[in-house]
Amino acid sequence: MKYLFSLLFIGAFFNGVAQEITGQQLLDKAIKVHDPSGNWNSFKGNLQVTMSTPDKPARVSDILIDLPAQKFSVAATRDSVITIYAVDKENTSVDKKDLRSPETKAVSSDKDNERAVFMKNYYTYLYGLPMKLKDEGTHIDPKVERKTFKGKEYLVVKASYNEAVGSDVWFFYFDPISYKMEIYQFFRTDQKGNIKPDSGEYILLSDSHLINGIHMPKVRKWYYNKDDKFLGADVITK
Repeated sequence: MKYLFSLLFIGAFFNGVAQEITGQQLLDKAIKVHDPSGNWNSFKGNLQVTMSTPDKPARVSDILIDLPAQKFSVAATRDSVITIYAVDKENTSVDKKDLRSPETKAVSSDKDNERAVFMKNYYTYLYGLPMKLKDEGTHIDPKVERKTFKGKEYLVVKASYNEAVGSDVWFFYFDPISYKMEIYQFFRTDQKGNIKPDSGEYILLSDSHLINGIHMPKVRKWYYNKDDKFLGADVITK
């Protein structure tokens, strides 16, 4: 009887939290957990991320993010080929080098330069979460949902974006007690802005890597929403 009462109390408390807290309030609490000293906007640091995917060699990416100087670079090594994407304010560069050859080849097509900007936005966004949800063009739904995912209950924030930023809809799952971000999930949308339920992916976050006072997820595991198929994992290895 005591056990049942405890479960009912926890459930009532959890539901009350979801009803009383707004999306922005939950986001503020989560940011306080991941970036307690407010260091993100002045972040300058290096990290190494190893990506493993089924049936492919691992890719090791050495990343520099320097927000004050507006600089970014990633040197991605797979097999014997290193591809270096760099963005310095408005300038981009892409270099490719085969470790079996002494030469480095500069690549300057529009597609390669667009890829450099994409890589900057990709890594800065994912490793800057949840702080990046404060960026201009991001719309946080004021309603906090209560969802169960993989047998655990979460407080969930929905984020959508201005057209210039992106058309995907994202959901961020936070532990209801610690406010730690443990999952994020995105869906594609149709021309009317409706979510395509069988599209997109979810990403499970685990462990923590502390850099410049910011707690980043050390391990990210990617899966398809439609069938839970495992796509790969990113691990901060340095």
